[in-house]
Amino acid sequence: MTTFAGKTQQDEQVPAPEVSPAEGRPGPLGRLGGWTATHFRTVAVGWLILVAVLGACAPQVTSVLSGAGWQANGSESVTVRELAREHFGGNASSALQVVITADRPVTDPSVQTVIEQATGILHNDRRISEVIPPQPGVSISQDGHTAILLGGAGAGTDDMVRAAEAVKDPLRALSGNGVTVRATGSSTMWSDFNAANLSAMIRAEVLSWPVTLAVMVIAFGSLVAAGLPLLLTMAGLVAAVGSLVLITHLASISIWAMDFALMFALALGIDYALFLVIRFRAGLARTGDRHRAVVETMDTAGKAVLLSGITVLVSLSAVTLVPSPAMRTMAVGIMLSVVFVLAATLTLLPAVLGTLGPRVNGLALPWVRTDQQRSPRFTAWGERLLRQPLRWGALGLAILVALAIPVAGLRTAMPSITVVPAQDSSREGYEIVQKAFGAGAPGMLQIITPTAQADATIDRLHRTDGIAAVRPAVPARDGSGLELIQAMPSMDPSNPALSRTVDALRATLPDHALVGGAAVENLDLKDVLDTRAPLVIGVILALGFLLLLVALAAPLVAALGTLTSLLATGAAFGVATLVFQDGHGTSVLGFTSQGFLDGWGPVFFFAMIFAIAMDYTVFLLSAAKEHFERTGDARRAVVGALGSSGRVIFAAAAVMVAVFFTFALAKPLPPKEMGIVLGTAVLLDAFLVRLVLLPVLLRLTGSAAWWSPAWLRRILPDIRFSHD
Repeated sequence: MTTFAGKTQQDEQVPAPEVSPAEGRPGPLGRLGGWTATHFRTVAVGWLILVAVLGACAPQVTSVLSGAGWQANGSESVTVRELAREHFGGNASSALQVVITADRPVTDPSVQTVIEQATGILHNDRRISEVIPPQPGVSISQDGHTAILLGGAGAGTDDMVRAAEAVKDPLRALSGNGVTVRATGSSTMWSDFNAANLSAMIRAEVLSWPVTLAVMVIAFGSLVAAGLPLLLTMAGLVAAVGSLVLITHLASISIWAMDFALMFALALGIDYALFLVIRFRAGLARTGDRHRAVVETMDTAGKAVLLSGITVLVSLSAVTLVPSPAMRTMAVGIMLSVVFVLAATLTLLPAVLGTLGPRVNGLALPWVRTDQQRSPRFTAWGERLLRQPLRWGALGLAILVALAIPVAGLRTAMPSITVVPAQDSSREGYEIVQKAFGAGAPGMLQIITPTAQADATIDRLHRTDGIAAVRPAVPARDGSGLELIQAMPSMDPSNPALSRTVDALRATLPDHALVGGAAVENLDLKDVLDTRAPLVIGVILALGFLLLLVALAAPLVAALGTLTSLLATGAAFGVATLVFQDGHGTSVLGFTSQGFLDGWGPVFFFAMIFAIAMDYTVFLLSAAKEHFERTGDARRAVVGALGSSGRVIFAAAAVMVAVFFTFALAKPLPPKEMGIVLGTAVLLDAFLVRLVLLPVLLRLTGSAAWWSPAWLRRILPDIRFSHD
């Protein structure tokens, strides 16, 4: 006997009611749901074991996940970094820079003592290979008041970010008596960037919980039902985070993967639970049989949930086409959360529903009808919409197109130092270096060339526009025949003109000269993102269309579902252009515009937006197909789909919009970008595309929308969403 919610329920010996011939044999998901409904103890113990095993790894997540990976694998700049680390004592872009500035010359004994103490701190970290002292004319300013101490990169980029995290506070503590000490450079910047943004994202998630819970209670209509998404989310999230920790033994995983996994676990857990619970309640009210209600729910809504999950996974998998570890591992983190939440939805949720039975409506709100799958309000909306389809469709289309127009002028670039909080070590050090050495000093270019070409390389550097200074060539320590030349640009590293200077150097330097540096790594990553964006977007659209085609066996419906997703995406990026590039509303939102959208936004945000949009698309179109299978009437199918899925789409979107717009309150720019872009996309997609435009298109195309040629029907599986 198993005790649940204060009552006893027979477990594993509950006989499954026979299905009458009139009902037909349940499909695979229906049979799975029926089995889980009568084997609650087995399913629950299985999930407890899985969560316990993977959850034991979860506490390590913040210490084992990496902080770097924002690079283009195989690029010229990454090659330069690795060559510099191997042959030049770790003098690579990932090396730690320690800037010491004083109100007196750095040759003063008291300042020298501070430099020696900073050197000792660097020497004590095993990840730092060699400490290079300040050198006159190279790393000591002309006025003699500022010096740069270099901690060579003796480990990979992820470990150097961890090294920066470990030493930046002890180094800051050396400040005083007219001396300021700050760690800076690429590795310290990523350490500060990740810490500030992760803190802001966690704070935003905490702030979003009360709103989320309130919307969930209203959407589900009872406190008991509202708790089910939390069950799915926690089980899926703990399992996903534990899996991320285990995967780090095989490859580095970005720490950003954890936050995106949490976000999608919550969003999809609510979506899927809402869709299944509403269907289960209706089946339970109609039949009075909890087992039969679970079977019917999984045979209908369960198929839609499975298709939605697969679509989300396919959309996000396309991001792995970008050869950037950070981008790939963020996608992996989200995909893991989707896999576990989907597994919990298809196994744990039906087991709980089968055990709860009528108690799923416990602590229901007094005005809520828990026996209704079909919403009278959304049914009435569907009827009104279809009476004047052109009017409503034109209005929705006009709004989306108007918002999408600014995207034609969208500019992207990698984030500047301004995305790091002003009080953080890397930004303060960056500003000190600029003031003492010149605007381009924080973005020093590194050129590695064979010794025979060193003189020609230096000569060309001196004759290239945009180069302010060139340091003497340094031969490799191991006699490999390579030399390292450092050149200071005349502009800030975030200036778009730097890209033109780098392109000119790569076109005119001797054949075997390679151009790199931290700023160039950003430029190479942006180039890869820009180059791969059409491929990633094309693959996402193609695979999304194919999945809908396989599930619905209707080419026109699949095309409409896929292409309408582009409208909300385009409108969301249009809003992003107005806000983050052109600066509209910056005073209200509390930030300063960079004049562009961060370069990783279009690819990553598109994949996330499309995944969420297809989630709603699947819910609407699967419901429409179910009603069309039952009635053969295209008009009734649209009204029925809105009546049965409109409330789910509306409520799920309301939760997502609340969560995403909470991120817009964050001070750092990246979470703010994510919150506004994704929140706007969900708002427009759910309320204008799925609840207005797509139903109108289904109404205008009529039965033709569901037509399929005979040859296609022969090769596609026969997937039915109705339970007869």
